[in-house]
Amino acid sequence: MNLATQILDLAKESGTMIATAESCTGGMVMVALTDIAGSSAVAERGFVTYTNNAKMQMLGVSGATLDAHGAVSEQVAAEMAKGALRNSEATLSVSITGIAGPGGSDHKPEGRVCFGIADDKNCLTQTVEFGALGRPNVREAARDYALKMLLNRLT
Repeated sequence: MNLATQILDLAKESGTMIATAESCTGGMVMVALTDIAGSSAVAERGFVTYTNNAKMQMLGVSGATLDAHGAVSEQVAAEMAKGALRNSEATLSVSITGIAGPGGSDHKPEGRVCFGIADDKNCLTQTVEFGALGRPNVREAARDYALKMLLNRLT
């Protein structure tokens, strides 16, 4: 049984509705969930907020937070996850913002991805350094990591 199927089964059992807020993955987490028949029972919506403007407009990410920490930060990941909950009927959200590559900088290297996971009680964030694996591989690794975060939260 794949990760997405496990997530959907657990979410159905617990009555959890899921939203995603994705930047560098461009919706890959929601695609993984909605590829499975019956996912509409728990996959509430996905926000693809690739630009800072989209993060602010769709999720309510603060311009001050973006200015202070940059889009690739745990602070922005937290605001994205909380904004996905606020702007949906979901009870659990996951967010992803990162540098898939190519490129990056010494301060924020290629392969750095920040995640947030939120429910009505709390929001946890994490940064993972996947390394310069190449754009497709960083995006896939980030998708899989976010799915594991959802699974862990549901178990």
